[in-house]
Amino acid sequence: MSEAASARSRQVSLGAVPLGPLEPMLRAWLPRQRWFAGKGRAITRLRLVSAVELLPPEASPGLLHLLVGVDADGSSDCYQLLLGVRPNLPPALAPALIGYAEQGPYAGQAVYEGLGDPRLAALLLERLRSPGSLGPLRFDRDPAALIPASPTPRPLSGEQTNSSLIYGDSYILKVFRRVGPGVNPDLELPRALAAAGCTRVPAPVAWYEAALPGAEPLTLGVLQPYLRGSDDGWQLALRRLGAGADFTAEAHALGRATAEVHSALAGALPTTALDPEQTARLAAGMTARLAATAREVPGLRPYEAGLRGAFDALAASRGAGVAAQRIHGDLHLGQTLRTADGSWALIDFEGEPARPLADRRRPEPAVRDIAGILRSFDYAARSHRPFAPAWADDCRAAFCEGYARTTGRDPREDPVLLRAYETDKAVYEARYESRHRPDWLHVPMAAIRRLSEPQRPATHRVPPTPAVPPAPGSLSPHPSHPHPHQHPHPKPPRRPLP
Repeated sequence: MSEAASARSRQVSLGAVPLGPLEPMLRAWLPRQRWFAGKGRAITRLRLVSAVELLPPEASPGLLHLLVGVDADGSSDCYQLLLGVRPNLPPALAPALIGYAEQGPYAGQAVYEGLGDPRLAALLLERLRSPGSLGPLRFDRDPAALIPASPTPRPLSGEQTNSSLIYGDSYILKVFRRVGPGVNPDLELPRALAAAGCTRVPAPVAWYEAALPGAEPLTLGVLQPYLRGSDDGWQLALRRLGAGADFTAEAHALGRATAEVHSALAGALPTTALDPEQTARLAAGMTARLAATAREVPGLRPYEAGLRGAFDALAASRGAGVAAQRIHGDLHLGQTLRTADGSWALIDFEGEPARPLADRRRPEPAVRDIAGILRSFDYAARSHRPFAPAWADDCRAAFCEGYARTTGRDPREDPVLLRAYETDKAVYEARYESRHRPDWLHVPMAAIRRLSEPQRPATHRVPPTPAVPPAPGSLSPHPSHPHPHQHPHPKPPRRPLP
């Protein structure tokens, strides 16, 4: 049988009903998954977009790859599912059970979350080691990368919007759950950075996508080096706080690392400058988010007028030729790693998944990422008892000075732009905390009170001299990837925190 014929034979017909016998069990199972975006909304329809068997029909266990369209109260999303199929489910896989098929090609068999099955997880890596197509699925890799055969897979715990598998101590595979047409930035940007010679980000070594008729390919998964022995930036900051230790050396080095990534992205991908109309639209979007949040969070209303001043000032600046480029898009301490050699790496370039993919791929001012990190220092300080405001101020200053050391320009020299993005971030945090973690609402509210006050001329506070000179450092040619990193502060409502 030819490869094309074999690929066609693997595509599965599940019956005339959109998902046939799988539909009832998926309707019950999907809303319980942490990565499901439609929580709180009733599923109105499930649509089969694609179905491919990754193993021959007679194999046991079997592995079924599905792309499923989900309509829920006016929203429409596409999800990637990898379902295992067995006549009998071993006790170790009982938590992965989705249900038992009562009819159709899998009648009488257990259907379960396939990524939890080591045998099926190993198969996925083998597909990535051998580029090629299977139905609409396309597997590709960096020909220079050495991907070992059959390392032991294990799922990464604490996942949120995606699922990840660690293979031995060498690689980690991120499987995107909510997918859409177009290259995912978590593949596009690290590849561009690797081509530019930037070693601050683990370079993808393999990936797979779906090529559907009449649409751009959908990025489905990315395999990257696993940064064994790295410290999650958020957890490291909390440990230093708890020990009463200085963190300015690390903050300074992180500022330099962030600037290196921004500089490499600006050199590798198109840049632009905001004109007055674009700046006005940017400020209008921030103002609209503020108004919506004030309606939802009563405690924010007394500060609304003062906060709006930050956005009015941005609109009045008429753009001033603000540079816009590709950025991380969702940067905070939980998206950073201090590697075993003491240098910093940035991870998770997917951007804010609540935003449409096309928006996440647009150039934006780099200060958006900077504001995310500065707010993250404040979150860390306020999670500590007693509150350590000087620690946060010193870290914020050290980060900005480290950034300026690389780019030649301190982010605080653009106070209107920086204040607008910090304010927008704090407003977003207030909305998130109000919905999901009311006990944390005091953290963004403290920033909101500060940001709503009339702004005095900026003075740059000089932090203590770092005890250890910050080393710019870089990743080794074959770095590793993080341990489970938790998102320390706000994620969109569809990304519930642990």
